[in-house]
Amino acid sequence: QVQLVESGGGLVQAGDSLRLSCAASGRTFSSYAMGWFRQAPGKERDFVAAISRSGGGTYYADSVKGRFTISRDNAKNTVYLQMNSLKPEDTAVYYCAAHEGRYPPREANSYDYWGQGTQVTVSA
Repeated sequence: QVQLVESGGGLVQAGDSLRLSCAASGRTFSSYAMGWFRQAPGKERDFVAAISRSGGGTYYADSVKGRFTISRDNAKNTVYLQMNSLKPEDTAVYYCAAHEGRYPPREANSYDYWGQGTQVTVSA
């Protein structure tokens, strides 16, 4: 089992940047592919980005490609989401999730463990 704790959310203006972190504890972090998802009020939880266990493979939703970068530091048991050129439509609660497999799926219900989420609000 692994426990996940997100941090780094906040209130920013359009065009600003934020870096989210997700710290993991418990089982060996490098055993998990990791994903970031987001959920806006009244909407479903959507895939944002994901990274393979080694970090060699990264995957993005079309809506964030070119603006967001996912990375991981297995020595620090942490996965990051660098978010640049933020837009008001990026406003949501952002969750990190762990998948017990080499390559991360895009479907939320395929993930095994979830953090509590961190709020990101982007004002126009």
